Amino acid sequence: MTPENTDLTVLVVDDDFRVASMHAGYVDAVPGFTALPPVHDARLVARTVADSRPDLVLLDLYLPHVSGLDLLSVLDVDAFVLSASGEGESVRTALRRGALSYLVKPFAEKALADRLRAYARYRRLLAGGTHDQVAIDRARRVLLVEAEQAPAAAAATTEQSVLEAVNAATEDLTVVEVAEAVGISRATAQRYLSHLAQAGQIHLGLRYGARGRPEHRYGPLSS
Repeated sequence: MTPENTDLTVLVVDDDFRVASMHAGYVDAVPGFTALPPVHDARLVARTVADSRPDLVLLDLYLPHVSGLDLLSVLDVDAFVLSASGEGESVRTALRRGALSYLVKPFAEKALADRLRAYARYRRLLAGGTHDQVAIDRARRVLLVEAEQAPAAAAATTEQSVLEAVNAATEDLTVVEVAEAVGISRATAQRYLSHLAQAGQIHLGLRYGARGRPEHRYGPLSS
């Protein structure tokens, strides 16, 4: 673990090289934190944690070979989950297995930065000695308060990503196509598309398939 008065070290685990590099950059931009070289192969995570002894792991859930949820059960290290899945069962399992925070991708850089700074305060509050119940509850609240403040920025970023995906397409898109383009769930894509259409930022049209069923499609206002 990191000695006192040095940066807290963070290991990013994500099989997507681009995403892992981006998240490591987010970490390095926060004073008091240093990102270790990301790990892309889940089979190497346990060994890397044992060798480098990071203070915190940022863990994706959907990894080839080994599930991130399974890793949470065996890694003896603080962890945040960063996942494109907001499914209740995944969230509950991750928290039950020890995740200190859960961030749904894509998220704003500030959302992660806020949680990292909260984590640093949490560590300081529980450093050394023994603590009474008031101190323990305060340390836990530090993480929860930051988690409540971050979603607005994350939601704005997701909505912008959905809008950009629709505007960049050469033809109107279905909900599924938008979800795949942005890397979010179908339900999440539907929520943001409905809001953007109601706000007059994109247009909603209908196309009838071979069986006569209408299908919602979304496109830029100019289309």
